[in-house]
Amino acid sequence: MFLLADENFAFPVVKILRDLGYDIITLSDIGLSNQEFPDDLVLSKATELNRAIITFNRKDFIKLHRINDKHAGIIIATYDSDFQALAERILFSIKGKTDLYGELIRITKGK
Repeated sequence: MFLLADENFAFPVVKILRDLGYDIITLSDIGLSNQEFPDDLVLSKATELNRAIITFNRKDFIKLHRINDKHAGIIIATYDSDFQALAERILFSIKGKTDLYGELIRITKGK
């Protein structure tokens, strides 16, 4: 599974996922950080790269999913300063999946 971390997503979680063998890149990795890219273009870029977007921006990405579910996947998470626990919740939610095409996965704190 391929993931793209939105600019607002916690880098420590990205690092944990990478250390566990997940193929996750950031907007910075592809030269798109600090450019105030609109969310719809971020989702389009993720889909173009065949990567599910992972973000804390729940409201906007839920709206984008409702408008068009033809994307490589959206994982929306509630911020948690316990980065290890957040990474574990993400892993639990995507375990066994080979891709997330058209899916919206919600990761909430404490679940």
